[in-house]
Amino acid sequence: MRVFLLVTFFSMLLQANGETIYKNKCSSCHKPYISMEKLKENFIKFNNTKLKLKAPTLNQLSHRLKIMIGDGFEDKDVHEFEVKEFIKDYAYNPTEDKKLCHKKVLEAFKTMHSMKGKITEAELSEVSKYIYDYEELVRKKHASKDEWFEVFVTKAKKEKKYILVEAEADDCYYCKKMKKETLSTKEVKEYLEKNFIVVPINVSKKELPAGLSYSFTPTFFFLDSDKKVINTVPGFWDKKEFLEILQSVKKGDKK
Repeated sequence: MRVFLLVTFFSMLLQANGETIYKNKCSSCHKPYISMEKLKENFIKFNNTKLKLKAPTLNQLSHRLKIMIGDGFEDKDVHEFEVKEFIKDYAYNPTEDKKLCHKKVLEAFKTMHSMKGKITEAELSEVSKYIYDYEELVRKKHASKDEWFEVFVTKAKKEKKYILVEAEADDCYYCKKMKKETLSTKEVKEYLEKNFIVVPINVSKKELPAGLSYSFTPTFFFLDSDKKVINTVPGFWDKKEFLEILQSVKKGDKK
């Protein structure tokens, strides 16, 4: 019991250190949480003239790093290590080709200056841990606001199924292509019906539940019946590719 408490204490201390370092050395450019709806409006409608951001927000960073770096199905510790290594490389050697944000977002930002001599590797490691965990922290904070979503969660628990949240939009070409060429096929429909509770969300009209966030549509969020995100998969996938993704989630390949 004492060992558990000590581990918990030092984990909390590490997170606090990462948050403190972030606030002291990163937050002047990278602002904290701003909802994806406001960010989308800021960049698409106002070309960043509304929020006048200097760099991606903390929730943008956390989200993009986790879906763009490494393999989303691999072991969490391995994935976190890959993200940390990328952050260290980019912080010390930032270049245009390493940027991960959506093209429309990148148009608003210049390449950052190197952080060499301004932040140590040890500090970067703690900041990276804080950034990596941030999206999940935000998700948990906002999860209690979505009472309507609990109907699907209860159904998933009762039927022992996973939850698939589909983020789509009115003006999304690949959302329509995905529905027509992949989601409507017999094999995919049968596999989804057997193993998943599917929750399609039109993000043009409604916010995503459980604090989920997206950069572009379509994006597919796989959750267990405790609302823990198992994996996030953006973009268009053909029938074979998408079935492989569904089967990997079902088998629990991503721990």
